[in-house]
Amino acid sequence: MEPQWNPTSYLQSPSVVFLLVATSCTWLLPVTSPQRIPTDPQAAPEYAHSIRLDGDIILGGLFPVHSRGDRGTPCGELKKEKGIHRLEAMMFAIDLINKDPELLPNITLGARILDTCSRDTYALEQSLTFVQALIERDGSDVRCANGDPPIFTKPDKIVGVIGAAASSVSIMVANILRLFKIPQISYASTAPELSDNTRYDFFSRVVPPDSYQAQAMMDIVTAMEWNYVSTLASEGNYGESGVEAFIQISRETGGVCIAQSLKIPREPRPGEFDKIIRRLLETSNARAIIMFANEDDIRRVLDAAKRNNQTGHFLWVGSDSWGSKISPVIGQERVAEGAITILPKRASVDAFDRYFRSRSLSNNRRNVWFAEFWEENFNCKLGMHGKRPGSLKKCTGLEKVGRDSSYEQEGKVQFVMDAVYAMAHALHRMHRELCYGYPGLCPRMASIDGKELLSHIRAVSFNGSAGTPVVFNENGDAPGRYDIFQYQINRSTAEYRVIGSWTNKLHLKVEAMRWKTGDPSLPPSVCSIPCRAGERKKVVKGVPCCWHCERCEGYHYQASEFTCELCPYEMRPDANRTGCVPIPIIKLEWHSPWAVVPVFISMLGIIATSFVIVTFVRYNDTPIVRASGREMSYVLLTGIFLCYAITFLMIATPDVGVCSFRRIFLGLGMCFSYAALLTKTNRIHRIFEQGKKSVTAPRFISPASQLVITFSLISVQLLGVFVWFAVDPPHTVVDYGEQRTQDPIAARGVLKCDISDLSLICSLGYSILLMVTCTVYAIKTRGVPETFNEAKPIGFTMYTTCIIWLAFIPIFFGTSQSAERMYIQTTTLTISLSLSASVSLGMLYMPKVYIILFHPEQNVPKRKRSFKAIVTAATMSGKLTQKGGDRPNGEVKTELCESMETNSDFIN
Repeated sequence: MEPQWNPTSYLQSPSVVFLLVATSCTWLLPVTSPQRIPTDPQAAPEYAHSIRLDGDIILGGLFPVHSRGDRGTPCGELKKEKGIHRLEAMMFAIDLINKDPELLPNITLGARILDTCSRDTYALEQSLTFVQALIERDGSDVRCANGDPPIFTKPDKIVGVIGAAASSVSIMVANILRLFKIPQISYASTAPELSDNTRYDFFSRVVPPDSYQAQAMMDIVTAMEWNYVSTLASEGNYGESGVEAFIQISRETGGVCIAQSLKIPREPRPGEFDKIIRRLLETSNARAIIMFANEDDIRRVLDAAKRNNQTGHFLWVGSDSWGSKISPVIGQERVAEGAITILPKRASVDAFDRYFRSRSLSNNRRNVWFAEFWEENFNCKLGMHGKRPGSLKKCTGLEKVGRDSSYEQEGKVQFVMDAVYAMAHALHRMHRELCYGYPGLCPRMASIDGKELLSHIRAVSFNGSAGTPVVFNENGDAPGRYDIFQYQINRSTAEYRVIGSWTNKLHLKVEAMRWKTGDPSLPPSVCSIPCRAGERKKVVKGVPCCWHCERCEGYHYQASEFTCELCPYEMRPDANRTGCVPIPIIKLEWHSPWAVVPVFISMLGIIATSFVIVTFVRYNDTPIVRASGREMSYVLLTGIFLCYAITFLMIATPDVGVCSFRRIFLGLGMCFSYAALLTKTNRIHRIFEQGKKSVTAPRFISPASQLVITFSLISVQLLGVFVWFAVDPPHTVVDYGEQRTQDPIAARGVLKCDISDLSLICSLGYSILLMVTCTVYAIKTRGVPETFNEAKPIGFTMYTTCIIWLAFIPIFFGTSQSAERMYIQTTTLTISLSLSASVSLGMLYMPKVYIILFHPEQNVPKRKRSFKAIVTAATMSGKLTQKGGDRPNGEVKTELCESMETNSDFIN
């Protein structure tokens, strides 16, 4: 209601006054005590709509004695359990309190109990009775139906109201009672809306609100590992607010998505429930259905599921309106099998069972609806005017509840009694405060202040009828305590079985649960199956519980449920792609085929070179050795030896020492070889060029001069290496890019020396420069005699070496992007060095070794000739070469040999 609405002026309007006064004309006058209720069945419909119990303090009561009527009638069929059991529980509690000498001593509680007929508008009309005593009425213009003036009896002043049951009814009534400051305690209304203390400040309840219930149901859904559910609510405050609370919790906590949220109309059309089932099947993966519906709607939903052959498909999760009731599942046990329901924790009150079983028509005349209950319960008829139609047997009045009919205490009996006791304890606290030591009601409690009574209600704390504590929080709510049930069918017996409880936290016995399939595993209600390890969820827009699974590809791993991230550069995904592991580090192993071949060639070369050196040392003073230039030969052989030996450094496990030696010796062997060859070819070229100009020998052609020139050239290489050491000290690196394949499983890190391709070229570049220069001189001296100081063999050596290195360059740099780069480049480089050394060794020294060992007769000294004679011989050699084409069978060679045999010693 709006705050500006004036209840007194509204209730004093002619229409409302007529209602109140007219009512006084009919039932306020005769109903003065329970014994004066008319017994004439004809008069029953006129009087049987309230119960009044005398007392010093009167409490109001609102109960759904009848269901909602059809076709405009306010009331329908009698509700035996939810109506009669509950109102009898209120009267039983009042009886116990009135007999209790410790609680409200010398004060008698009375009651005014009304039927809400399960309809909020009708309940609002009935609840106006509770505020009559607070309204000053003017009936001067009002007459009764027979024309007599109304006779006003003083209406009962209601100090507090017990009820109502349905949340929609409690909300409607609470809007009236709060305006007149009448406290209200409900025994069954659980709508979260009623927790709003600013709007329903005089409302309290002994049952927990649906916000607790919704949280408990959310915890159940989470425990069942369901993340995709639909909701179904009966139209009205209870259903809609319960579903709203559930949806709100799902948004706050996340992890559960609502597939559909459907509402059952208050007045459903034919086929409405079949339509609801079809709509629920549109999202068939959402098998779990969260239901906040009244028991009639629950029964019709189950029936529709059965008609549509969906037995076993849906997983029902029912609120306390389903609880452990039998009526919704009668005849539909199979389709309801496995349903999980929730109910505020309760216990049966044995004293009430004894009380109710003892009730009969003779000892329970104060209950104006008990005769109707009797007919309904025993399926008989009281006289010719009984309410039960048809030719039923007559009631004898000797029937007994629980003996001649089934009986089970209704679930809310405990809470009805707790609500009455809460009001009594609040009045007792108020009496002690206002009337301490005064027997009965003192003048200060003659007119009870509702606001003060409310403060005492919120402060009560006692053990209720079932032994559970009764307390209220600042909003008037009771703490959340629930039992969790599952509807199970064991063989032929169907029953609700307790499978857990909820008291701020869920305690669920999953092993006690049973499902239609017989499978002990939990049935699914998910939009998408969980992704496998190494897959991320790509969420469907707007539906966070539905996703597609995407594999984390390449070097990505599953960092979280929704993301793939790139592993650090030195790592790769593990087998499950849920983390990263270090990439294995490899190097060129000695047993690898890529290493075996170069090592084999190198070892043969080292043996051959060592053999040549030993031979030369052994025959150091023979003419052939001396004629070859002993000093320069040893330098050249040292270079050849180093070219073979570098293979072992290139294959050895890289460390600082190995990397240092690689830098030093990689280009040094070639530098030794080509520096010596360059010095030799340069000497020959200078000798013959000088001979064309004069007979004077050129300078620096002595062995000592040749060594100085050679080592000067080698020192440049060493100087470059030392500068390289200073600028970039040698160290090892692991190259993860070289074998970073598309498949991470094949990825490897290569342990290598930190020598880039550019550094390698620079290191070999000087040696290549010497090689090219030597080749140029070899070309220039190609015209000297064939056996003249190795000019021709040096030329052939250089030509072959150039071809080898021209082949090396494209192979080395062309494989820079290959996954086998380390193997190919190392093998290519070492074989190229070994081949270069082998060419030099084979062309320059093997013929000499052959002569030394197998033709010693040719290894004899020749006579010395002057420099002029040498130059003349060289000139003649050139001319004879030009005529060689016209000479048969090597005649030129004979002349040249004869000419050269006389000059070798001189030049050397």
